[in-house]
Amino acid sequence: MNDLLGLLKNIAPTLATAVAGPLGGAAVSAIASRLGVSDSVAEVAKAIAGDPTAAQKIAELELEFAKVAADAGKNENDNVSKRWDADMSSDSWLSKNIRPMSLVAIFMGYFLFAMMSAFGLNANESYVQLLGQWGMLIMGAYFGGRTIEKLAEMKKK
Repeated sequence: MNDLLGLLKNIAPTLATAVAGPLGGAAVSAIASRLGVSDSVAEVAKAIAGDPTAAQKIAELELEFAKVAADAGKNENDNVSKRWDADMSSDSWLSKNIRPMSLVAIFMGYFLFAMMSAFGLNANESYVQLLGQWGMLIMGAYFGGRTIEKLAEMKKK
């Protein structure tokens, strides 16, 4: 496996990451299919090392993989937008206000840690970092997502 990863890192780093990840078997099968060998790690590594055109074939596969990943990201963004539209059109108070409530909860957490610090109480650093990451995620989705939606609407008009 290390031999294959070593070869792929130079040719196709995205595929190397896929091979090393939870979908490694599927990635190895796709590479093997492109190279015309059986889908074992040893056979794929041997084919890459022995075939001068293998690098080109894998680079093409890498581009296809990147296109599929980009399209999947676009579809996910569309799904998020549709979900938010559905939330806003529902009759449930909670579904309409969950994003602002999450933002308020994050700010309250920041305020709590600031007050603890002001009164000399020590807050665990990992909790502060986790709260900061959640805050960036929620603020990015709440403000950034809405800005992108508005820009898309303006572009359509």
